Amino acid sequence: MNLITRIPDTNGKERVVIIGGGFAGLELAKKIDQKKYQIVLIDKNNYYQFQPLFYQVASSGLEPSSITYPHRKSFQRSKNFHFRMCKAQEVLPKENILRTNIGDIPYDKLIISTGCDTNYFGNDKLREDTFPLKSVSESLLLRNRILLSFEEALSAKNEDELKETLTFVIVGGGATGVELAGALADMRSSILPKDYPEIDFDKMEIHLIDASPRILSSMSEKASTSATNALIKRNIILHQNISVKSYNRPEVELSNEEKIITRNVFWVAGVKPNSLNGLAETAYHSRGRILVNKLNQVNGYNDIFAIGDTAILITEENPKGHPQVAQVAIQMAKNLARNLNNFSDEKEYVPFVYHDRGSLATIGRNAAVADLGRFRFGGRFAWWLWLWVHILSIIGMRNRIAVFIDWVWNYLNYDVSLRLLIKPKANKMYEEQ
Repeated sequence: MNLITRIPDTNGKERVVIIGGGFAGLELAKKIDQKKYQIVLIDKNNYYQFQPLFYQVASSGLEPSSITYPHRKSFQRSKNFHFRMCKAQEVLPKENILRTNIGDIPYDKLIISTGCDTNYFGNDKLREDTFPLKSVSESLLLRNRILLSFEEALSAKNEDELKETLTFVIVGGGATGVELAGALADMRSSILPKDYPEIDFDKMEIHLIDASPRILSSMSEKASTSATNALIKRNIILHQNISVKSYNRPEVELSNEEKIITRNVFWVAGVKPNSLNGLAETAYHSRGRILVNKLNQVNGYNDIFAIGDTAILITEENPKGHPQVAQVAIQMAKNLARNLNNFSDEKEYVPFVYHDRGSLATIGRNAAVADLGRFRFGGRFAWWLWLWVHILSIIGMRNRIAVFIDWVWNYLNYDVSLRLLIKPKANKMYEEQ
């Protein structure tokens, strides 16, 4: 056993180890009573990422620093909080040990909030050749790919090569896919012609492919219809109830045998949970999510919990589990923190009940859709509501102000000012651990 000796002694408190600093993990770390517990948060990054706005970074609308926040800065005044940047490798339940790439961490209670990664549905070739959007670093890579396409278009040798560079395929008709498609359409209409006057942007194609019969399938039919109309109005080519069969660059083959020629395939089609070695097979659902009870305890364990996207709670009301969205993760974290803080006996724990506060999705400038209980609407008011909700959800006053300024500037000037193609220099220092 290789214990991490530089984590201070608990001084008689129970140690809660949280894996993952996303919506669920960060909320839990903030809500747990540090007079009762020592908190150890581990994450592969030293910062929190606001995932709903990754597409804004990818489309040059926001700086990555505007939607990220250092974990250590969030807890500067917390005496019983400790952060370690590392990767969880395996849990040893009998020993109450979490094994990481920097050593072993003993725990009294372990919280798994590892979230999800991109799902390629078993097609590793798609992993190699397409661009996902599940992190800030992937957002920057996607931004580079988008901007590089226009630079390549200026030196295209023929019409076929020009078509390859000016065709964009977005796979996945959920909120991220719809929002990214809308952002690209707004860039095409008001920004790119000013940057690249030599290019005829009537030749730029944006394809949105979704295997479901309708886009935004998790929202109401009214929202889907409204979003569909807004996308069509922006000249986005929709392929609904159609999946991607293969991608052999530069040819995308669809399930209906149609072929699209492009260098730019952005994969936002699905998610899969990040699992953790060491748990029994009975702890996992057939789709890889971790089975939990109404107290968020992992199936078969009393002192291991799972919250957020990686967890699945199956009930009569939710036979397929809850949606993998931020509100579920945050509410799970709050309920678990309340139980750990207020009760010493698990028999007193309050079971988790999800309260749906509605859904919002934006399609582009002055266009969004909202499902808020019985109220379903779209258009400019829904767009302003979307902006307001997301600004309030961002961590850090500086970040909120920065996002607000960028959005106001963009709205008034029909411009985004972050079109920087920055290629990081490869260095082995990032791989040494």
